[in-house]
Amino acid sequence: MSVGFARHPVIPVVVIEDATAAVELAHALMSGGILCAEITLRTPAGVASIAAIASTLGDVFTVGAGTVVHPGQVNEVAAAGARFAVSPGFDDELVELMLSSGLEPLPGTATATEVQRAVRAGIDTVKFFPADRLGGIETIRALAAPFPGMHFIPSGGVSPQNLAEYLRHPRVPAVCGSWMVPGDLIRAGRFDLIAQRAREATELAAAAMGPGLDQQAVL
Repeated sequence: MSVGFARHPVIPVVVIEDATAAVELAHALMSGGILCAEITLRTPAGVASIAAIASTLGDVFTVGAGTVVHPGQVNEVAAAGARFAVSPGFDDELVELMLSSGLEPLPGTATATEVQRAVRAGIDTVKFFPADRLGGIETIRALAAPFPGMHFIPSGGVSPQNLAEYLRHPRVPAVCGSWMVPGDLIRAGRFDLIAQRAREATELAAAAMGPGLDQQAVL
């Protein structure tokens, strides 16, 4: 079943060092209105954190794996219960393996060539990374024109200050960012502050995705 990224307009990118905190972190995000997160594999706790959330909250919280760059990681996160897998770049072999493993791929793209490869692979949603270094919403507008069926999820430099300009574009179903879940708050157990940041992010997203979509968007 498709993740349906449009149902999750703000996707936290989580770097977690202690898997025992994963479920409480997910509860904090849920209390702020966020029901989806990308747990990165940048720490040894990544796979265990995915497994903890999937086994405890899998029926209400959509957990995905980030920074997936090796075939072995695809098998690991699929077995742990991840619903989607995010890679920083476009790797045809990884995308094929993700699909065959039951994961929804969210491969990274930076150029029209990579977006075209995604189209050929049958993918209709890609990660646009690193968004802030690649021209942000202006580049997404340019890429959206020749690929009318493609959707873009920006990641990299997304913040409360620019979240709205991304989400106002009808081809941007969601954004990824880490400002809601900084490592220092996770380590300190300040899940109350994480919940507050999540709530603020969902309110910004709701306001941005209301009436008045980007008039420069190519539909």
